[in-house]
Order: sequence, then C-alpha cells, then structure tokens
Amino acid sequence: MTKTRKILFTILRFAAAIILLQTLSYKFTAHPDSVHIFTTLGLEPYGRIGIGVLELIAGALLISGRFAYLGALLAIGLMSGAIFSHLTTLGIVVNGDGGSLFALAVITFLCSSGVLFLQKGELAGLLAPLRNR
Repeated sequence: MTKTRKILFTILRFAAAIILLQTLSYKFTAHPDSVHIFTTLGLEPYGRIGIGVLELIAGALLISGRFAYLGALLAIGLMSGAIFSHLTTLGIVVNGDGGSLFALAVITFLCSSGVLFLQKGELAGLLAPLRNR
C-alpha cells in the first residue's frame, strides 16, 4: 500500500470508528432519543443494546488496522440497516435532529466501504477457501 493509501486508510477507518463509538453512550444509557428510535422500530430494548454491542465490535475492529476489513463489513451491514430504517420507518429527520443521524449513517457506510475497498486483498484471502469448494 502506498503512503497516500495508508493515510487514506487510517483516516477512513478512524472516521468510521469514531462515529460508531461516540453513539454508544446513547444506546447503553437508554438516552430518550435512542429509546424513541428503537421503540419506533419495535426493537427496544434488546435491539438497542444488541446493535450497540455490534457497533462496539465493529469500531474496535476498525481501529485494530489488521482486522479493519472485518469491522468494515460489520459496519456496512449495520449502517445499511440504519439507512434502510431511516428511509422506510424513521424518516430522514428524527426528533428534530436535522437529519444528522441519517448523515452519520451514510458517512459511516461510505468510510467503511472505502476501508473494505482498500483491504480487498485481505477480504479475498478470507473468501478464498469458499471458492475452492
């Protein structure tokens, strides 16, 4: 990986990880906005806590560097669900947030996609045994 790619890789993975990890306090302390979102989705409280745990794992993997591609895969899945929920059930603006939660989900999705692209070789190595079946 070139120096430019390494810098981009670091920026993308830390941006995604920071967004994922900074929202955990809302989920784990049952902040009213978080409770409202997961109640609207019919996932309160187990979905809120479970998704929080998965976001913690994704953030830690993204920070790790070596396993960032796994964190990126997990984050892409989680953010796909968040984006889908905003588009179908919650709306872009939730509780007058101006669409910031939706924007953060999109940014995290894009950053994680960039991480996955930059580590496509690692992902290919992970999937290689499946091709030999």
